[in-house]
Amino acid sequence: MAHRCSIDDAVDQVLARLPAHIHMGLPLGLGKPNRFVNALYARVRQLPERQLTIYTALSLGRPDLGDGLQRRFLEPFIERVFADYLELDYLHDLRRDQLPANIRVEQFFLQPGSLLHSAMAQQDYVSSNYSHAARDINAKGLNLVAQLVAEDPAHPGHLSLSCNPDITLDLLPMIARRRAAGETILLLGQVHAQLPYMPGASELPRDDFDLLIDSPECTRLFSTPNMPVTTQDHFIGLHASTLVRDGGTLQIGIGAMGDALTAGLLARQADSEAYQALLAELDLTPWQTLVEREGGIQPFARGLYGCSEMFVNGLLALVEAGIIRRPVYPDEARQQAANNGELDDQGVLVHGGFFLGPQAFYQRLREMPLSLRKRFAMSAISYINELYGQESLKRLQRRDARFINTVFTMTLMGAGVADQLEDGRVLSGVGGQYNFVAQGHALEGARSILLLRSWREAGGEVSSNLVWEYGHCTIPRHLRDIVVTEYGIADLRGQTDAEVIARLLAITDSRFQPELIERAQQAGKLPKDFHLDQRFTENTPQRLQALRERHPRLFPEYPLGSDFTAEERDLLRALNWLKSKFKLSEVLELGKAALDAPAPEAFPAQLARMGLAQPQGLKEDLYQRLLLAGLQATAFR
Repeated sequence: MAHRCSIDDAVDQVLARLPAHIHMGLPLGLGKPNRFVNALYARVRQLPERQLTIYTALSLGRPDLGDGLQRRFLEPFIERVFADYLELDYLHDLRRDQLPANIRVEQFFLQPGSLLHSAMAQQDYVSSNYSHAARDINAKGLNLVAQLVAEDPAHPGHLSLSCNPDITLDLLPMIARRRAAGETILLLGQVHAQLPYMPGASELPRDDFDLLIDSPECTRLFSTPNMPVTTQDHFIGLHASTLVRDGGTLQIGIGAMGDALTAGLLARQADSEAYQALLAELDLTPWQTLVEREGGIQPFARGLYGCSEMFVNGLLALVEAGIIRRPVYPDEARQQAANNGELDDQGVLVHGGFFLGPQAFYQRLREMPLSLRKRFAMSAISYINELYGQESLKRLQRRDARFINTVFTMTLMGAGVADQLEDGRVLSGVGGQYNFVAQGHALEGARSILLLRSWREAGGEVSSNLVWEYGHCTIPRHLRDIVVTEYGIADLRGQTDAEVIARLLAITDSRFQPELIERAQQAGKLPKDFHLDQRFTENTPQRLQALRERHPRLFPEYPLGSDFTAEERDLLRALNWLKSKFKLSEVLELGKAALDAPAPEAFPAQLARMGLAQPQGLKEDLYQRLLLAGLQATAFR
C-alpha cells in the first residue's frame, strides 16, 4: 500500500528506513522529482554521518547566461520559456565543483557541453551503454528510486511513468529479486500536473509505489526549444531523407540535424515535385544506385514505424503528417499478418523510451485523445535499444530499419566521435548510439546512418570535421556503415580502407581535401597517383547556399516551430554569425565590423529587444554596432 506523504515526510521516511548510505536512482532528463531531490539533498548535506550517491543522466538546467550580448539575449528568453522551472540544487553545486563531501553524483550521460569544466562531473562520469545503465546502477546497491509520474482520472488505480519508463521498467524485476532476498528498496513517485498520461507498459499500479508525494508538482517542465536549422544542416537532412525506405523503421535523435531530416521527409511526402526538383539540381548521380536500393525519393505509400530511445518532436510531426503510420503489434502472429497486409487496426506507431522537447510538444501529447496516445508506446529501454528478448518479434517489427544518429567528427578510416573530446573530457555520453549502430548491422535490411557537418567555424577559424586521426572514438571503424554530410553520402559498409577514404573525401569540404589526401598518401593508405573525381572538388558552402536561394520553400529555418519571437530569430542569427566570425580578443576585426554596420534605424525592434536602442557609453555603443553588423550580414533577403 502506497504511503501518501508530504515532501518533508518523504525525506524523513527515506532517512529512517534506509541505511546510512542512500543510493538514489533518478530517471534521465525530464522525469526527476526536483523538489523532493532538493529536499533530500539539503537534509543529507547537514548530516555528515550519512552519505548520498545519485545515479542518473541528463541532469537538466537552464543554460548559462554568460555575459555581454549573449546575456542580453538569453536573460529575457530564459525567463519567459523556463519561467518557474525548479532547478536541481545538486546540479548548481556540481557545475561549480562544490558538492559536499558526503554526496556524489554519477551520470552516464551529461547535458551536452554543460559540464566540460566540472572536475567532479568529469571524474564521476560512467561510460555505459544506455541499455546497460539499469544493470550497472542496480549493482551499485540502489536502494531508492524517485520519479515523476502522471495520473488520469480515467485510470484511478494506476500511475504512468510517462516521460521515463526507460530504465525504471528494467530496474523493477531486479528490485523485486533483491526485495525477495530481504533488502529494503523504496520506490517514490510524485505526480506532475503537466506530464501527459502515457498508457500501456509505462503504467504501474499505485500500490507499487512505497511513497507517493501527496501534492502534485505544478511548476513548468523543462523544455528544449527548437534551434534554427542552417543551410548546412538542411542539406545533411535532405541527403539522409533519400535513404529512408517506404514501409520501413525509423530512429532519429534530437537536435538541428534531426529536425533537418524531419523537414526533408516532410517535403518528400507533401511537396514531392519541389523536393525532386531540388534533388535533380543537387545531382544524386554518385549515390543513385544506393538511394534506389536502400531508400527512395517518392512519397510514402505504406508509411513508417518509429522505434527510437528518444521520442522526439520530429517523430510526432511525422505521425501528424501521415508518414509514420505503419503499425506494429505485441505478438508474432499479428505482426506477421500486418507485414503481409492482412491487418491494419490500432497498433503501435512509435515505441519510445523517454521524451523531451519544447513545451508545444508536451501540450500536443496532453491534448491528444487517449485512443491516439496509446499508439505511442513508452517502453523499457531494453526493448528498444537491444534485439535480445523477444528477438523474433523485434525482427518482424523493425524491417528495413534506418538508425540515424549524429557525430561531431569522423576519421577518414571510418571511426565516429560523438561523446568525448580528444583530451578525455566528456561532452555528453554514449547513450544508445552504439546500440543502434550495432542493430544496423544485425538486422536484415537495416542500415546505420551517421550525420556529420563536414566543417565548423569558430572565431573566424574554419576547420574540418573529417580528420585523419583523433584520440578517441565512440563508434569504432569496424562498425562503419553510411555517413552523410551536407555534400553527399558515403556507403562504407564492406569497403577497403582505401575505398572508405576515397568515399569520405568525396563528401568532405573541398577546402580540406588536398591536405587530407596528402596525409592518407603519406600513411600508405591511398595510392600516390590518387586523384579525386572533379565533381567532388566543388564541395563549397557557396554552392549549397545558391541552391537554397533557388528553392527557398524547402529550407524553413524552424521546420518544427519556434519559441523565439521574430526579433529573437533575427538576433539569434546575428549572434551566431558574430560568434563564428570573431574572437573577442581581435579588437581590430571587431572594430572594422562595427564601422561597417548599418544605421540603427535599419533594425529598431531588434535593438530594443536587446536594450541597445539608446546605447549608454562606449561598451554599449560597440555592442550596438556589432549587433547591427551581424543583423545586416544574416538578414533574410
